[in-house]
Amino acid sequence: MTARLLVLLSIFASCVYATALTYSVGANERSCFYTEVSQPGMKVAFYFAVQSGGAFDIDYAVTSPSQRVIMDGEKERQGDFVFTANEIGEYRFCFLNEMSTFAEKVVDFEIAVENEARAELPVKQAGGSEQEASLLENSIHSLSGKLTSISRAQKYFRTRENRNFSTVKSTEGRIFYFSIAEVLAIVGMAVFQVLVVQFFFTGSRKGFV
Repeated sequence: MTARLLVLLSIFASCVYATALTYSVGANERSCFYTEVSQPGMKVAFYFAVQSGGAFDIDYAVTSPSQRVIMDGEKERQGDFVFTANEIGEYRFCFLNEMSTFAEKVVDFEIAVENEARAELPVKQAGGSEQEASLLENSIHSLSGKLTSISRAQKYFRTRENRNFSTVKSTEGRIFYFSIAEVLAIVGMAVFQVLVVQFFFTGSRKGFV
């Protein structure tokens, strides 16, 4: 049973490869990342979320090896897509922050390529029945789906946490500068009142003389 599980896990792991990164896209910058697809019909998953910067939005575009735009969007905060790669070659995933003049955007993204064909367990070599192999295979795929759901939930909560932290930090900065402006206004009003009183007393003395 253990040998059967190890064989299936090794086959399943070889069918999926992914890249997860966090990248800072500067103002007026276009950043592109690439992944290779070795055979047609493979599934490509693309996830991204803007963690901080500006209004938490960015433009994106996904291009095939023949320079055909597969998907694109403007001012998106996050996206989670899966498409079938019908062409062999290098797929390009670009983030565009050209609409910002000074704000850089921190983007968390993941690109995963998966062979849609299900791995088959060599039943005869493993020494088990076909029914046991099928149940084990279904359990592995079910576990993989649940792990993917957990991973997506973690990314969602991480994105919310980062955005809330950025909002709190921005609010804190605004309160600080507003407090400074308020203090300066109070000091200015006090100085103005002193000058007005001084002017009245000066005028009164001149009238008395």
